[in-house]
Amino acid sequence: MKPVLVTGASGFVGWHVARLLSERGFAVRAMTRGINPVPELNVEVVKADLTDRASLEKAVDGCSAVFHVAADYRLWAKDPRELYASNVDGTRALLEAARAARVERVVYTSTVGCIGFIDGGLGDETTPVSLNDMTGHYKRSKFLAEQVALEFAASGLPVVIVNPTAPVGDHDFKPTPTGQTIADFLRGNMPAYLDTGLNIVDVRDVALGHLLAFEKGRPGERYILGSENLTLKQIFEVLSSLSGVKAPSIEIPYFVAWLAAAAGGAISSFTGKPPRAPMEGVRMARKKMWVRHDKATRELGFSPQPARIALQHACEWFRK
Repeated sequence: MKPVLVTGASGFVGWHVARLLSERGFAVRAMTRGINPVPELNVEVVKADLTDRASLEKAVDGCSAVFHVAADYRLWAKDPRELYASNVDGTRALLEAARAARVERVVYTSTVGCIGFIDGGLGDETTPVSLNDMTGHYKRSKFLAEQVALEFAASGLPVVIVNPTAPVGDHDFKPTPTGQTIADFLRGNMPAYLDTGLNIVDVRDVALGHLLAFEKGRPGERYILGSENLTLKQIFEVLSSLSGVKAPSIEIPYFVAWLAAAAGGAISSFTGKPPRAPMEGVRMARKKMWVRHDKATRELGFSPQPARIALQHACEWFRK
């Protein structure tokens, strides 16, 4: 059996994709930047980096399919060029290697940030969106990377794109920005909230969505993998009911959050350490990132769990 390559297998979503594929009987080749085994999984580990073309060619060689989950997911970077090198140039190099290796299928993990949002409504895969709508370097780099994936699909490489919303759950190692918010809440370090909103989805459902896209997705198509649209206030209220930690009752005006982020960014430019509240995150919060996942349900059979279950899994993980 030829192996299936999973990039970013030591990360949050990538780990869950590798776990699910392994459980379903696939021979998984887990690509990581380090040489340590992927926690808890009995998979083949290959060391490679998105900025090293030769390492990518070696990682893909002999594989039947690729799940490209890896990305530089930072809302602040001292040198933003690093995000474009990994997310855009790295995606192009990996897809070139996949084409040369004649893989049968590629699933590319994009982000809900590349979906168009509608004030007072729900965005979907058809909502008009452009590079000018992207807030910050992370979203811009992922949008450009998604365009690269679409280019390869148009040229004949069977690439299917998935756009996860805000995955939460267990094994959020780093953690992700959303996971960090949950962890801060559980520590009692969340005194207030912004008027914003997210679509919360269990990371295990996101992993299953990747497999469904692999099995049923149409090349060149995008599929939103999400579950439930909630305001940040509602998310904290659910977390409070699950954990017993009091939810914040004070809403911060946007301009206050902006000033705090500007001050934190100025300090970070000198220290080189990420700010607690990156400006990109604050700017993203101006819009409620609410979407519908009807297409994934209709074409893939995607049926995610309620957000409360996802948040419960996240609480249990971080408390452990």
